[in-house]
Amino acid sequence: MQSIKGQLTLRGFVIGCVGCVVITAASVYTALKMGALPWPIVFAAIVSLFLLKALGHGKASLNEANVTHTVMSAGAMVAGGLAFTIPGIWMLGMADEASVAEMLLVALSGVALGLVCTAVLRKHFIEDTQLEYPIGEAAAQTLIAGEAGGKTGWKLFGSLGVAGIYTALRDGLGVLPAMLFGNVAIPGVSFGIYNSPMLLAVGFLVGTGAVAAWFAGALLSNFGIVVGGAAAGLWDTAGGQGVASSLGMGVMMGSGIGVVCKIAFQKLRGRGGGGAARLAAAEGGPRTGSGRTHAADIRAGAEGAAAPAAAGDRRRGGRRGGAAALAVACVALVICFGLGLGPVPAVVVVLLAWVATAMSAQSVGQTGIDPMEIFGLIVLLAVAAISDVPQVQLFFVAGVVAVACGLAGDVMNDFHAGHVIGTSPKAQWIGQAAGAVLGAAVSVAVMAVLLHAYGPGAFGPQAEFVSAQASVVATMVSGIPCVPAFALGLAAGFALYLAGFPAMMLGLGIYLPFYMSLTAFLGSLAKLAYDAACRRVRAGLAPEDRAAREKAQAETGLVVSSGLLGGESIVGVLVALGTIAAGLGA
Repeated sequence: MQSIKGQLTLRGFVIGCVGCVVITAASVYTALKMGALPWPIVFAAIVSLFLLKALGHGKASLNEANVTHTVMSAGAMVAGGLAFTIPGIWMLGMADEASVAEMLLVALSGVALGLVCTAVLRKHFIEDTQLEYPIGEAAAQTLIAGEAGGKTGWKLFGSLGVAGIYTALRDGLGVLPAMLFGNVAIPGVSFGIYNSPMLLAVGFLVGTGAVAAWFAGALLSNFGIVVGGAAAGLWDTAGGQGVASSLGMGVMMGSGIGVVCKIAFQKLRGRGGGGAARLAAAEGGPRTGSGRTHAADIRAGAEGAAAPAAAGDRRRGGRRGGAAALAVACVALVICFGLGLGPVPAVVVVLLAWVATAMSAQSVGQTGIDPMEIFGLIVLLAVAAISDVPQVQLFFVAGVVAVACGLAGDVMNDFHAGHVIGTSPKAQWIGQAAGAVLGAAVSVAVMAVLLHAYGPGAFGPQAEFVSAQASVVATMVSGIPCVPAFALGLAAGFALYLAGFPAMMLGLGIYLPFYMSLTAFLGSLAKLAYDAACRRVRAGLAPEDRAAREKAQAETGLVVSSGLLGGESIVGVLVALGTIAAGLGA
């Protein structure tokens, strides 16, 4: 294992922690407001390298930047795990039954499980099976490209400032309208264009194909089921909305189950085909220059040197295993007594969390998608099936697992980037642990601030904070409006995912208010227009210059859209803090 000296530095740690606070707070707001959470890893990598170079007079190592961005992005998926589950408690009118201390215990329990599981699973997923991890690969390539230079700071902070000012004028001062064309009255349809740089940026970042599926779901739900069904006399407007929401939940959950089943099938296929080496080949072949997997290279080593190394590995593995077992036992006790779940549900949660984090690591490695709330929901249903657990505790179960799975996806992306660059896994894991714990505290604090500022009624599918995933969890706990539609969606989501269709995005479009889907769709059209304009610019260049210009154009689009997303998110949190301060001063 490489030395952490020069990689985990004091300046990098401080930059990472400051960035972690900002990105985590923005991630909570984004997840609650948009019902989605883009990976912040590439954004954090750009910011880390830029700030380190600025402080080091143009000098910064890739490994130091990689560890810094690991700290910086660690809290975002912790925020997602909480935001995608816990607000369901508020939607069911039980806000007084979940304290800030309990939310913090949920977050820290999920963080501990995620860190322990990924430490154990790292070698298998990163070195043996060598999955693609497209988000981690993008972060690594961004750092490699950024090392050569490039003035991206003004683009990033400029777009962030523009979006922040725009949001302050809209939400803080009321100068700009929140909705455009919101006066168009269509029964049962929340029509309009949300005046949001962040949502436009989400559409730009997610990609045209996925957003097209998202918008298709919105058209089906609003104009097919709600408007069309009511016009045909199949149901009234309220009934159509119940059918649409149930169908959307079913499609999202069916897609999540498809992820689980596909992972399980690939595991069995890999085991039946001869272990990790053949599984790596099945996933696209080895990445080593010699054409062999890492495991094969190890087996080809000298027999004389292998025995002492194996003995040392066994001793180190035993110590790590003992530490991991102790940490997991402590988490089980916290879940049992601190969250009031009881011994049997606590053990079930801990055991299934290991399975869920492995599935999360595999899903992110193959697709870049981490359906963390679906994994949490599956464990929630398992706990509900074997014990009589109160509703609030069921949300805690989903929260613990979702945080663990969200963090697992983030950790594995970072480990992959480190594997490409040559960063010490120990340095990354330490940075990830620090950022995750800090992110847990920030996530809980921001959620408490938003709840206090806006009240429980501000959370839900038609409310200011749509909290789509948490609403799905709340519905599963309290009862599904239309069971046949949910069952149909479950089957359709499962089949569509296995067929390679972006079923999760389709379900999101069916479930979310129409104005959100329309605005994201406009963002994806902006991406098409931007790409077309860039192609025209490159057409006039010499062939040898086109590749460099294409990379620069892609980076510009990523940086500017990331800044727009981050600017609105950050100012949104500041507006909430201002609302609380004004209320206290009144």
